[in-house]
Amino acid sequence: MKFIINGGKQLNGEIKLAGAKNAATKMLVASILTAEPCVLENFPEIGDAQITQELCRSIGSEITVADGVLTIRTPEIKTSKVVSLSRRNRIPILALGPLLARVGEAEVPILGGDKIGPRPVDIHIDALTAMGAKIEILPDRYVASAPNGLHGTKIELRYPSVGATENTILAAVLAAGRTVIHNAAIEPEITDLIEMLQKMGAIIELGANRVIYIDGVKKLHGATHRIMPDRNEAVSFACLAVATGGKILVKEARQEDLITFLNTLRRVGGEYEVIKGGILFFKPNSEPLKPAVIETDTHPGFMTDWQQPLAVLLTQANGASTIHETVYEDRFGYAQDLNLMGADIKVETRCLGELPCRFKNRGFNHSAFVAGPKELRPAQLVVRDLRSGIAHIIVALIAKGESVIEGVEEIDRGYERIDERLRQLGADIRRM
Repeated sequence: MKFIINGGKQLNGEIKLAGAKNAATKMLVASILTAEPCVLENFPEIGDAQITQELCRSIGSEITVADGVLTIRTPEIKTSKVVSLSRRNRIPILALGPLLARVGEAEVPILGGDKIGPRPVDIHIDALTAMGAKIEILPDRYVASAPNGLHGTKIELRYPSVGATENTILAAVLAAGRTVIHNAAIEPEITDLIEMLQKMGAIIELGANRVIYIDGVKKLHGATHRIMPDRNEAVSFACLAVATGGKILVKEARQEDLITFLNTLRRVGGEYEVIKGGILFFKPNSEPLKPAVIETDTHPGFMTDWQQPLAVLLTQANGASTIHETVYEDRFGYAQDLNLMGADIKVETRCLGELPCRFKNRGFNHSAFVAGPKELRPAQLVVRDLRSGIAHIIVALIAKGESVIEGVEEIDRGYERIDERLRQLGADIRRM
């Protein structure tokens, strides 16, 4: 499947954010912790959610979806072994905790997902093992058991990993005793998951300095929860508005989720206005955009998923910008594609910034120079991963002429009906 895009047009109008992918998929897994129904409002129609639904159904979940509302009920765990999924993402490992809590055993496939370098799971495994699980890692799956049940403990994460924090929370809510997570991730999607679990009867407290306290309970019940809006979509649409010189009202965008990005956008020369119901993004004048120094980090820092659309915007800035990626070691594969379209991006192994970096002196291409302004031209591209895919779309919408983007199934994993919604802004994009 591919997109045919005729770019060079100013985009204007309103676009509504879908529910956050990084919250919706985790909440599906969280629902396994109870036999009662859970209702998820503002549920996104995306590929990753469909993959996670397949995982839940294979376990024994009953799922209905209508008008953006998903209802899921898992009255019994029909099987704790999930070994054959038609597609894979990185969610299955998060099912280990709920399955261990319900039936004392679990078997799930090795994670997949974005092609952005390895995602080590040792942090997950160490945390679950500390809680009493026995886990065997086979070439294609994880096999886990908790013969004596899971118990609370003190866990020190060596890195504030989002997935490991979520996994520990999901395992701890039904574990015996108290679990304390030090150096936990505190992304908004994690807070959203915690709010859902609280509604289900969990006892979870957010402490200072990245500490989360969980007192295990004996049983959870069903709940209704509205999924937060997708902040990654908001950033993509904001960059698109400024890059094309248009005005886009991103409905349901929340300032509290985007503070770091909003500051960066203003430094670059873009502008925004927080209004009732959303945020209006635009370029305020004819002055050229300004270069910037960007360093990705865990929340509340600049999110790693934001650097790809921003990199496109920086190709239009008057001067040299730098991006230092500290979260993933290999996330600049898209630079080669942007260079084919006229960008000037040079990838480096050096740390181009001040933040402490796990990848220093390890030979990873984790920094980039972006020179601008450059006139972008159309091209034929193949999507490398989800976030680079949205960068491809933004570049194609800026470049004058026809671009072809193949492999858009990867984009569909995280962006709901992106072509239909962009057409509402005046984009010339069609799916073939």
